[in-house]
Amino acid sequence: MSKFEIQGDSAFRSESLLGRHWEMTYGGTLSFLRRKYTRDIDGADIVVSGVPYDCATSFRPGARLGPQAIRAASVQLAELPSFPFGFDPFDYVAVADYGDCYFDFGYPHHVVEKIEEHANTIIGSGARMLTFGGDHFVTYPLLRAHAHKHGPISLVHFDAHPDTWEDDGKRLDHGSMFARAAEEGIVDPGRSVQVGIRTYNANRYGFTVLDAPWIHRHGAARTVEEIRRVVGDHNAYLTFDIDCLDPSFAPGTGTPVAGGLSTATALEIIRSLGDLEIIGMDVVEVAPAYDQSEITAIAAATLAHDFICLQAIRKGAVPVAGTG
Repeated sequence: MSKFEIQGDSAFRSESLLGRHWEMTYGGTLSFLRRKYTRDIDGADIVVSGVPYDCATSFRPGARLGPQAIRAASVQLAELPSFPFGFDPFDYVAVADYGDCYFDFGYPHHVVEKIEEHANTIIGSGARMLTFGGDHFVTYPLLRAHAHKHGPISLVHFDAHPDTWEDDGKRLDHGSMFARAAEEGIVDPGRSVQVGIRTYNANRYGFTVLDAPWIHRHGAARTVEEIRRVVGDHNAYLTFDIDCLDPSFAPGTGTPVAGGLSTATALEIIRSLGDLEIIGMDVVEVAPAYDQSEITAIAAATLAHDFICLQAIRKGAVPVAGTG
């Protein structure tokens, strides 16, 4: 069926995970990038899902509504060929929207196992995961699932906070899970890098830290060089806490910190990481109740969209000369 034969609501009317169809940007079913909502992910290259959990947050709640906001903010990105690449990524990668991970809010002690089971199902299909939080704690069970398949992972971590404060190994805390991941051996700190940090923690656990002032001084190109140097050819998981961006670019988050990256700088860095072996990505901590004109959600949707475009390039898509 051609794109002209389906007009509207392709999230449930499409017969394929490839291609795109005509939609009204102001109407229709709000899957991410209008991808087909389905649990039948055989043949999918990338599976999108949400994890609407925010009970581990230490300040303002609301990131449980992040997946809905990011989907809604993706409508214009689904409309035209991708900028700055100039191609349609869905000619190359089959992408499904799996919906959200289900768990009962009344049993928070089950959340790790529920998210890990959810991730194992998707990863087991052979697809790469693209996940929307939720607070940043959700990355911990996602890492457990990815490490179960790939072994210790390089973490490429964009954030205002290092999230390596110590805990007792039992806390549900969005500020300590990467210390736990390092101690458990599911990430390799020596091959991992934290980008945009601007809160102090004396114990770095061996992670390379490219803090926000360093990036402002040295720029996106040097930042990309350092990420490539540290990660090398290791399997890498990319996690993007939206508070990596300065609050002027991403006010809709739970723990904003002044002095962060601009959206333009973050996008330039992400768009330059296509030669890394990125086995999965999440975008977390979008809290739409604090957003202004959807600017935080639009930034999050664009970062996720560009990850899909990087995977399309790996599948043979060629950026149009003269763009970007």
